[in-house]
Amino acid sequence: FSLIKLSVRPKIVSSSEEYGEVTHDGALLERRQDCGRPAACDGRQHLKRLQEGDAKCTYGTGVFRPFCTGSDIVQNKHGLLSTVNYQNGPGAKPVYALEGSIAVAGSTIKWHVGLRLRDSMDMVKTTEEVSTLAASVSDTGGIYFVTALSGLLAPYWDPGAAGLIIGLTSYTTPAHLARATLEANAFQTREILESMKLDSKQELKNLKVDGGMTNGDMVMEILADVGGFTVVRPEMRESTALGSAILAGSAVGLFGWDIGKPESLAEVNTKGTRDFTPSMLHEEREKRWNGWRRAVERSRGWDEGIDES
Repeated sequence: FSLIKLSVRPKIVSSSEEYGEVTHDGALLERRQDCGRPAACDGRQHLKRLQEGDAKCTYGTGVFRPFCTGSDIVQNKHGLLSTVNYQNGPGAKPVYALEGSIAVAGSTIKWHVGLRLRDSMDMVKTTEEVSTLAASVSDTGGIYFVTALSGLLAPYWDPGAAGLIIGLTSYTTPAHLARATLEANAFQTREILESMKLDSKQELKNLKVDGGMTNGDMVMEILADVGGFTVVRPEMRESTALGSAILAGSAVGLFGWDIGKPESLAEVNTKGTRDFTPSMLHEEREKRWNGWRRAVERSRGWDEGIDES
């Protein structure tokens, strides 16, 4: 990138301002009465964590987890990414975040469906049935599923890691594997949040969530139990789209929204929220956590030194 002239690089602008005008077919034009006004182009995963210390996680095909660090750039030392969170208009100070990601989450559920897992009665046909199947057992029967189907991202950054199911016995059923899949997302969430706590020197009291996977109560209950924190799920599950709308609305004063004044967004950010609190005993949580970490270590670096000839 150092060879690209500054004159041809795109201009860096804030997250919330008017960038120009477009026609209804998307063509960029000078000011005209028949033009719309693009005021924000990037909601990403960031808008819902407006204040320092807030953490939010989007559960979709993958998982994206930013932690707002305020006006300070926190240099990560535990496998995370330091990134710009948002900038509230031209001239405002940027707000920064630490971010960690999981390569596969909802896509792992779809992988289950693709396998057409069978039990003695029927087969799993939809993603909803995976959650129903997982709810039919109280634990995983001692198995762990390290969902490194395309390596491991934060905090390991290990492209050589391989997917691993360990702890299988003659007692294991498809229901145990389904539950282990849901637990894997929760364990990886905890890994990233532990790294965020070390880098930011802040304790996480709760985790705000959104995305398609959060529609299932079972997924939220497992996340709270494995993580040991309260999970806050809003009524509006598509916060990325909502973030873009709020950034644009704030730029033009729509509905009185102002991302520089979190109180103006209180209703839209918290309407219809539901809290999921941990019910698992601390001793059981830590036992499962230690087992997960052992399983991850066995999956790492799998393709290193393998002679494919």
